[in-house]
Amino acid sequence: MSFRSAISAISGGLWGQKTFDIAAPADDTALDELPILAVDMETTGIKPARDAMLSIGWVPLNGRSIDLSGAGYVVVAGAEVGESATIHGLTDDEVATGVSAEEAIEQLLQALQGRVLLAHFAALETGFVHKHCRQLYDGAVPDLAVVDTFSLERRHMECMATYPRGEDLRLPRVRERYHLPYYPSHNALNDALACAEAYLAITSVSSVRTLKDIKE
Repeated sequence: MSFRSAISAISGGLWGQKTFDIAAPADDTALDELPILAVDMETTGIKPARDAMLSIGWVPLNGRSIDLSGAGYVVVAGAEVGESATIHGLTDDEVATGVSAEEAIEQLLQALQGRVLLAHFAALETGFVHKHCRQLYDGAVPDLAVVDTFSLERRHMECMATYPRGEDLRLPRVRERYHLPYYPSHNALNDALACAEAYLAITSVSSVRTLKDIKE
């Protein structure tokens, strides 16, 4: 189903912001059964109002299992890479062969149907999703359920009376504490998988049981 055709189902949201439903799971859904989509984006910067998406990667989780058969990755055309290439390695030539932002967002939203969005420092991903949805869908944004591994690990560390400092909450450092394998950073698909594995590790040692316990 095209999300353009779904605009007819939009209802007035908080403070008049229009939203559309992607059928996220109920808050009482047990984590052992929770459908999740781990998402990562590479962008030209961290400010959605000013910067652009360059690539999106996603990996589904069904309860405690990662489903690599449902993983996806797209490069997004339309932006000048500039100095950000030194971080993510994408060149202007690669970006020029990508899909449009509209197609990339629609693929992502289709993959998110019925799932929770999982990301590490999720404000970046949700910020870019909302920016592009407002542009594409007459000002409407999706009604997302969001889980953030950055916040989960911070809360876990604080519960253990170990207060994070400096780079303690960066995803590679989090993975290192849980003895997860090293993955090169700043590839959207690699980072989505890295986030999915970190989520499983964090929730396995904490007392959380349902989506309500972990949702932003």
